[in-house]
Amino acid sequence: MFAFIWWMIIGLVAGALARFLVPGRQPMGMLMTMILGMIGSLVGGFISSLLFRYDPMQPTIHAAGLIMSTVGAVVILLLYVAFTRPRVV
Repeated sequence: MFAFIWWMIIGLVAGALARFLVPGRQPMGMLMTMILGMIGSLVGGFISSLLFRYDPMQPTIHAAGLIMSTVGAVVILLLYVAFTRPRVV
C-alpha cells in the first residue's frame, strides 16, 4: 500500500515537472497531472530498461527514477498536446 502512495507522489511531482518543461497551455487538474506522471513513470521505466539493460521486474527507488519518470511524462504530454491541439483547416 505504501508503494502505491509513493508512486502517486512521484507521479504528481513528475507530472508537474513535465507540465513545467513543456511549453504551452495544458488544461488539466491535479488528478490528471498525477495520472500523467504515473503513466510517464511506466514509460520512463521502459525507456530506462532499454537504455541501461536492467531487469524492470526488480524495481528500486532512486533519483534516476524521478528523472526517467519526468522524461516519460514529457513524452506522454507532448503526444497529448500533439493529438488534442485544434487543427487549422
